Amino acid sequence: MASSTPSSTHPPEQIGPGLPFSLILLLATGAGLAVAALYYSQPMLALLAGEFSATPAAIGLVPTLTTLGYALGIGLLAPLGDRYDRRRIILGKAAALVLALLVAAAAPSVTVLALASLAIGLSATLAQDIVPAAATLAPESQRGKTVGTVMTGLLLGILLSRVVAGVVAEQFGWRSMFVAAAVSIALLGVAVWRRLPRFAATTQLPYLALLGSLATLWKRHGALRRAAIAQGLISIGFSAFWSTLAIMLHAEPFNLGSSAAGAFGLAGAAGALAAPLAGRIADSRGPEVVTRLGAALVAAAFIAMAFGPNQLWLIALGAVVFDLGAQATLIAHQTIIYGIEPAARSRLNAVLFIGMFSGMASGAWLGSVVLAHAGWQGVCVMAAVSGVAALVVRLWPVKKLAPCAA
Repeated sequence: MASSTPSSTHPPEQIGPGLPFSLILLLATGAGLAVAALYYSQPMLALLAGEFSATPAAIGLVPTLTTLGYALGIGLLAPLGDRYDRRRIILGKAAALVLALLVAAAAPSVTVLALASLAIGLSATLAQDIVPAAATLAPESQRGKTVGTVMTGLLLGILLSRVVAGVVAEQFGWRSMFVAAAVSIALLGVAVWRRLPRFAATTQLPYLALLGSLATLWKRHGALRRAAIAQGLISIGFSAFWSTLAIMLHAEPFNLGSSAAGAFGLAGAAGALAAPLAGRIADSRGPEVVTRLGAALVAAAFIAMAFGPNQLWLIALGAVVFDLGAQATLIAHQTIIYGIEPAARSRLNAVLFIGMFSGMASGAWLGSVVLAHAGWQGVCVMAAVSGVAALVVRLWPVKKLAPCAA
């Protein structure tokens, strides 16, 4: 087993036969705490608006710039994991995230808070450095399981962050939440410094050439294109559902408040718990099987919601099923791309998540448009079509879709 001291350096694919559970747990916790920083502000927006006497449009810049920063970070910063020691990048981003959270905690105006939110989004991309690190450290026979476990931490971070932020802000104030988040990331940085080994750089490309290589990887690897396209299609339906659910529940015949929509978010627990299982199946049966099964679950769930009775129980069940399918497919896609070109794992991961976030952005916009013109059933039909399209991409013969696949 590789040494875990800060001074040890390991080139990719030369880690020992297995990873200690404590290190996997550290990586999973780190991914969860990092990505949680993106969502702490969302349940506190009403408190923030009251604090700064801000309009809804002004306070809306806080989550918007956080998401924008994360998207920019994936495209502009995540590829650096192939060029430099990934451990140093994680530590550097952790330090930047602590600083950004403390600035948010002390923000005297909504403008400062919005700028701090942009920085939070950029630096929270350390989660996208942790996942490739886990894939590099894990032996090939356990890569799917390891990535699935780390993704469980990431997904639980998304799921629990809003709940934690709401409770802490209500009991101790919104500034306390940002301070607590900064402390958690600082402790994470110390643990990473003590436990995570160094990683040898796998390329010497200059920065602009490194970014340009994203397009090269896209052209070179059909498996990468299939993964990014299929995950992007699944994300269209995923985002359309969650961006319109609260509006639908507020209207007839349900007349439910925003808390009801928030309760549906617990369906994310199903996806989080399914992540390690999806990884194990990918290791034993192959990730291709998981991608097809996951896409089929997504399509089936939305078809049932589109043409079944408009009942809360069916919507809740559909949310559990399609979330499970979406997360299982993501784990399988990560397992696939991490095996394509080990020296480019950070860049491959960046391409996959660019496709995923493009789908999520498109889904949020399309969902609102379709809801206005075709109602909730139209949203479910659109999501079902995107799920079926993802399944077609996964079933399509590789040679026809990707003649230049490696």
